[in-house]
Amino acid sequence: MEHTTLHLLYSRFWHKFLYDIGVVPTKEPYAKRTSHGMILGENGEKMSKSRGNVINPDDVVNEYGADTLRLYEMFLGPLEQSKPWDTNGIDGVNRFLKKLWGLFYKGDQWLVTEGTPTKEEQKSINTLIKKVSADIEAFSFNTSLAAFMICVNELTQLKCHNREVLSKLLVVLTPFAPHIAEELWHALGNETTVCDAQWPDYDESCLKEDSVTYAVSFNGKARFNIEVPADM
Repeated sequence: MEHTTLHLLYSRFWHKFLYDIGVVPTKEPYAKRTSHGMILGENGEKMSKSRGNVINPDDVVNEYGADTLRLYEMFLGPLEQSKPWDTNGIDGVNRFLKKLWGLFYKGDQWLVTEGTPTKEEQKSINTLIKKVSADIEAFSFNTSLAAFMICVNELTQLKCHNREVLSKLLVVLTPFAPHIAEELWHALGNETTVCDAQWPDYDESCLKEDSVTYAVSFNGKARFNIEVPADM
């Protein structure tokens, strides 16, 4: 923040000068501004060469790829907070991308299938679209990443390789991991970039629960759970 403060002062000064001479139409340069926190060293202190806690992003990119670095930085925590770097956490994000790849390929074998998605698959992908669409507007990228991990885990458990579902997944993933999304988008047979794809709408009807789990207790002690229809 201490680095950006002066830049913001400079830009506001020049904007007001340009407004005074009639070059720009607004008095203030920004309608909205969001400040992000710093990424600290693994010891929780501000990164500096003198402390020896600087992380070179090029090293992470060379070992894991740019998408892993992008996702990990977003997954560290809320945008506006300062977060300590944790090298061990990079492996978890990298495993997520490998699991995502596994929805499309098993080794060299192409797994993607055609047809209508199942009810469970529709629920999983529509839940993701709704969550990420809201999170992007709120700059809540860390919770979006958690939603991606949940969705990919669900699709993996469902053994979902449906083209329609996976296409929507890639479009929503593109702002977060553009390189792997573009690669898999073209693997699906698309000739244009995934960046030009229409952002998918979610279907609220796919998110409704058919059943509800109720805990049954006797004398204040939980005994068992029962599944009952949601409209019961």
